[in-house]
Amino acid sequence: MTRVAAIDCGTNSIRLLVADANPATGELVDLDRRMTIVRLGQGVDRTGRLAPEALDRTFAACHEYAAVIKEHGAERLRFVATSASRDAENRDEFVRGVLDILGVEPEVITGDQEAEFSFTGATRELSGRDDLAKPYLVVDIGGGSTEFVVGDDHVRAARSVDIGCVRMTERHLVHAGVVSDPPAPAEIDAIRADIEAALDLVAGTVPLGEARTLVGLAGSVTTVAAIALDLPAYDSAAIHHSRIPREKVREITERLLRSTHAERAAIPSMHPGRVDVIAAGALVLLAIMERIGAEEVVVSEHDILDGIAWSVA
Repeated sequence: MTRVAAIDCGTNSIRLLVADANPATGELVDLDRRMTIVRLGQGVDRTGRLAPEALDRTFAACHEYAAVIKEHGAERLRFVATSASRDAENRDEFVRGVLDILGVEPEVITGDQEAEFSFTGATRELSGRDDLAKPYLVVDIGGGSTEFVVGDDHVRAARSVDIGCVRMTERHLVHAGVVSDPPAPAEIDAIRADIEAALDLVAGTVPLGEARTLVGLAGSVTTVAAIALDLPAYDSAAIHHSRIPREKVREITERLLRSTHAERAAIPSMHPGRVDVIAAGALVLLAIMERIGAEEVVVSEHDILDGIAWSVA
């Protein structure tokens, strides 16, 4: 076993996994898995830059994670940064800060690399199951972008498009710094139009129609699953590999789009950092399911973070 640490820094959250990995057996044993909402992508779609306060929040989380990594004695660390830091003019400032705190330079990966990691993390443990038909379509709904990957045991085609939950919220639901509460029908239609245009782009390179099992990743999907399961609190074990029907996703999406900030915040399984962006994220998931005709989504708590850990091991 090799003790590894993986950090995934996205648009909305930064996550850490410390695990013991055995590439020979395919076993990945979690020692510490945690997530912090830092909203690194705050305002990036509008300004093209990482905000100073967003960098401060991210660096504070990095200090916390450095202590955890040292405590567990991880032999190797890989830090992967995704959509927000790809887009920002001042990403060098972000790179320097991470290097100073953690001793490694963040790898600002491409959307295609992001898709590869997501697919590996989500499907490595599904390969022995005969109740889930291949090929898989793995969909990772992040804050800034969404990755689509079709594959069997290996990736066949992948595409990343800019329809993450934070980006859709900031582009269509924020006016003069205030989030619509709840969104107006015209705003929902505008988000829908963006999503459908992005799905048209994806369909040009990824054979969406060939997928037999839809696997959904990341916070928007897992939060919808937690609501569907009516959990009294967020429970990763209960959510992992749950199967949520499309009609239940539709019901939850419509509920979230009708609700106020206070009503969404009162949902027991809702992370405070997702309250303002969950409606847009749920709408992305529903639109994907409708486009490909998926009757259900298989929800995975294992995703790009696990894929990064395997790449280190």
